[in-house]
Amino acid sequence: MAVHQETPEMAKAALRAAPRPRRRASSKSSIYGYVFVVPFFAVFAIFMLYPIIYSLVLSFNRWTAGEMTFVGWANYSHLLNDSLFWRSLMNTGIFLVVQVPSMVLLATIVAALLKSNTSRFTPALRVAFFLPALIDLVTYSIVFSLMFNENNGIINSLITWIGLDPVPWRSDALWAKVMIIIAITWRWTGYNAIIVLSGMQNIPDELYEAAALDGVGVIKKFVYITVPMLKPILLFCTMLSTIGTLQLFAEPLILTGGGPNHGTSTVMLYLYDTAFSSFNFGLASAGAYVVTTIIALLSYLQIRVSRGGEI
Repeated sequence: MAVHQETPEMAKAALRAAPRPRRRASSKSSIYGYVFVVPFFAVFAIFMLYPIIYSLVLSFNRWTAGEMTFVGWANYSHLLNDSLFWRSLMNTGIFLVVQVPSMVLLATIVAALLKSNTSRFTPALRVAFFLPALIDLVTYSIVFSLMFNENNGIINSLITWIGLDPVPWRSDALWAKVMIIIAITWRWTGYNAIIVLSGMQNIPDELYEAAALDGVGVIKKFVYITVPMLKPILLFCTMLSTIGTLQLFAEPLILTGGGPNHGTSTVMLYLYDTAFSSFNFGLASAGAYVVTTIIALLSYLQIRVSRGGEI
């Protein structure tokens, strides 16, 4: 029996006849993928990355007539010695401490009521609570400014109608803060309530049924089942509200103008006046990075607390 041995010429011919991988097609597809991704990175670099880097550089410089002069840490040192900056930061802290916990608690209660309501009007109620979040910031601030007008606003008209003295909503710093807190709470409670409601709907009904068999009441179910199961959702709402409150700007500007006597001036309003009234863009950039650092620290602390101190 003859044995056929493969010669080098036969091996070369077999390699030529074998199908080759389509490298060109794969390379073309990868090129097309990069082409579709490039616009996103270009927009991100131009409108996000470049302003962040430029503002960081600007925070160490003094901007005068379009020219920058390096001043090192002078802008940050000026912030630490500026009483108006500390007062604005304290006002923002008051809004944060009072408004955020109150709003999250109210949103949780509203979500529980919406979940327990099984009537045919429930979808309409959910839409009604969510609608304030869709209204423009400037629009609703102007409406609240008219409502809380000290002379002819509807709120003071109702207060005097029941026999009480009108409230100095704008001429008194305490009542001005209360007015801004009411406005913010009205706008964002429904938004957070819908988020909390979505979390409540994912809680297994078996937990409530087992608790009912043990004779647990409604309040204990809410405290020992609903709240622990909503811990991630409540943390999310708290972090969003904290970041939003630290960036509070439109409401103090339109409702009170930061007054009376800077009694409602927030950090963002201070940075706006510094940048566009005094044209001190270096100092404003330094303040922006201080606020960013505060937001990062508070977010980190909230995550630590939610995990019981664990990283």
